[in-house]
Amino acid sequence: MATTPLKRILVGRPLASYQAEHQLLPKLLALPVFSSDALSSNAYATEEMMLVLVAAGAGALAYRIPIAIAIATVLVIVVASYRQTVRAYPGGGGSYIVAHDNLGTLPGLIAAAALLMDYVLTVAVSVVAGFLAITSAAPSLAKHRVLLSIGLVVLLTLVNLRGVKEAGILFAVPTYGFVAMVYILLGLGFVRCLSGCPQAATAHLPVEAVAPLSLFLILKAFSSGATALTGVEAISNGVPAFRRPQAKNAATTLSMMAVMTVTMFLGITLLTVLLHVRVDHEIAASRSVLSQIGETVFGRTFAYFLLQGLTAGILILAANTSYQDFPRLSSILARDRFMPSQFRNRGDRLVFSNGIIILSVAASFLVYAFDADLTRLIQLYVVGVFTAFTLSQAGMVRRWLRLKEPGWRRSMIVNAIGATATGVVLVIVTITKFSGGAWIVIAAMPVIIGFFVAVHRHYEWVGRTLRAEIAPPMPDAGNSFVLLVRDLGPATAKAVGYVRTLRPKHVIPLFVGERETFEEVAERWPGFAPRFGSLQQLQMDEGRPARALRARLRSIRKDGRGFLTVILAEELASRSLLRHLGRRWGFWLKVWLFFEVGIVVTDVPLLPEERSSSISTRPVESIRHVVLIPVSGVHAASVRAVTYALSLEAAEIEAVFFSTDVGDEQEIAAAWIEWRMGIPLAIVDAPFRDLSEPMLEEVRRHTAREGTIVTVVLPELVVAHWWEQLLHGQSALFFKRLLLFEPGVVLTSVPFHLSEVIEPRPAILASRE
Repeated sequence: MATTPLKRILVGRPLASYQAEHQLLPKLLALPVFSSDALSSNAYATEEMMLVLVAAGAGALAYRIPIAIAIATVLVIVVASYRQTVRAYPGGGGSYIVAHDNLGTLPGLIAAAALLMDYVLTVAVSVVAGFLAITSAAPSLAKHRVLLSIGLVVLLTLVNLRGVKEAGILFAVPTYGFVAMVYILLGLGFVRCLSGCPQAATAHLPVEAVAPLSLFLILKAFSSGATALTGVEAISNGVPAFRRPQAKNAATTLSMMAVMTVTMFLGITLLTVLLHVRVDHEIAASRSVLSQIGETVFGRTFAYFLLQGLTAGILILAANTSYQDFPRLSSILARDRFMPSQFRNRGDRLVFSNGIIILSVAASFLVYAFDADLTRLIQLYVVGVFTAFTLSQAGMVRRWLRLKEPGWRRSMIVNAIGATATGVVLVIVTITKFSGGAWIVIAAMPVIIGFFVAVHRHYEWVGRTLRAEIAPPMPDAGNSFVLLVRDLGPATAKAVGYVRTLRPKHVIPLFVGERETFEEVAERWPGFAPRFGSLQQLQMDEGRPARALRARLRSIRKDGRGFLTVILAEELASRSLLRHLGRRWGFWLKVWLFFEVGIVVTDVPLLPEERSSSISTRPVESIRHVVLIPVSGVHAASVRAVTYALSLEAAEIEAVFFSTDVGDEQEIAAAWIEWRMGIPLAIVDAPFRDLSEPMLEEVRRHTAREGTIVTVVLPELVVAHWWEQLLHGQSALFFKRLLLFEPGVVLTSVPFHLSEVIEPRPAILASRE
């Protein structure tokens, strides 16, 4: 499998699809991959709670322990609820799936929107918090926080593009190292307190009350400390990434994560009380609460700097939870047609690369927009988390009531308690954080859901249209040809030779070159291309050349029946794709004609090495003609392409399907037979999901035989609006780029115009009962 050296260094060697099983994670690696977010939140959850309480003065800090106990209680309830979710949904029981299956489409989309925003915020918050841990030990770096934070996002992106298992191995050291150092810190801190607790350097920090101690303030502190619950859901989303038995291993890992998170959170909070740690926004900007505890217990020794380094490491790597779940959720939404289909594609290392890249871009934008300010970013956090929690647990309650499986009453009570607890927290978080920035998340949610609905409506319309128009290919479809002639050079000679190979019944040679050369070219034409008739001139009175050509083609195709193929002779000066795109004659003319209904464009390129060939000055007919049709499925567009291929009456016509996943071949083979497609279907294994080599091998298998020309017929969907084109895979463009400079190959685009099919679009999105 060929890859560029740089890509191989950064991402690694490609993995075959059948190797996906070997990428599954044991519990010891799954814990750092899926729990780093929940574990790392201990580094700042207590601090965020204290920053709210100090607004009411030092006395308000007495509420730290009760609030921490309340948060720990909610966390235990949520974990108990998600253990049931994991067992009920061994294929991955994220909030979207649970809510969608049990509550309906709209609640599912609300959960999905909340989760996607939460994942983006997790990356931004984790990276910024990690950088804050670095600046606690190296304050001089604080002025570069935005640039360096974005740099850390890029680094995480590269690591995750290398694959889940490699990321788990890399992240295991800082995750387990952080947990070990925190326990050492807690143990040593409590031991030192047996003979009198040391006091933190900020113990006597004057804290003036700027707000009264009220229920609202206590609830706001609770909502800020509730960041300790972030990341709890990640394991339920990632069950398919665990080794078998997947549900059991995921539930065990969830319990391990809960024990670690609760004990660390309560321990850190208790030490802030015993060591008299105080904080305000000015101190928090350069020194975290955990840093103060570490310095008080360890002093500025190696242990302190090791704690800071590991804290920075796990905070930065906590974003890895989002790098696992954002792409996975996006692929599920794409499977259900709520997100662009490109999010289903796996990269070289069997990860959903497009999701990883989009997540990185969005998180980098947040870091830049909020100036890498942790306190401001935290205000956006948690709303999405508890929205997803609540919908997921409510969905589980509905599931137990609906299925009534053994033990359903006890399970329903557990999930009902979870739904109630997280629902109450959601209300508290929304009220207390609304003005601080939570309104941005709440306002963004309808926009994201609207995007989901728009994408779904488009795919549903396309799917119905393609199915409605499907019928067996017509073996006797008419096909007329228009040969565009600019001069009588080698490119035109090759095009004429190709047309002769087709042996068409009707050819119109149309001159589109410089007006002053027409008479000379027309006089030489009968000897250059006998039996093609006289050369006709394109009348330019109708406007620009492209507009005049479109008008002429429409007049030729007045009856609207059959195909009208435009043969375009194109001379390629070099193998540079950029130079080719800059040539107005070839590239832009194909773009203009692509949107003409009923027009098929065939590109006959003259390659740079063919320009010096002695036979390039006269038309040469190929001995053997083969037609290949790459297909992705059986639908109206592929049927149209097969119908067109049959009209060429080639010696050999074959459709090619590239199988990238196990089981794909059975589905398309059955559909191919059912719809009586009429030509052979070759199923080619493409386990690395890169179609370059398999396609080139198929083509060269034929062109290796002397005197053979291969026409690659590409089915292409043409949608009504430009933005809709972004929702479809650009495999046809990929094949055009791949085969443009391939000797012995001619490319033909057969567009299927969806806008010409009379099919009403859906008015609303039906919910699932």
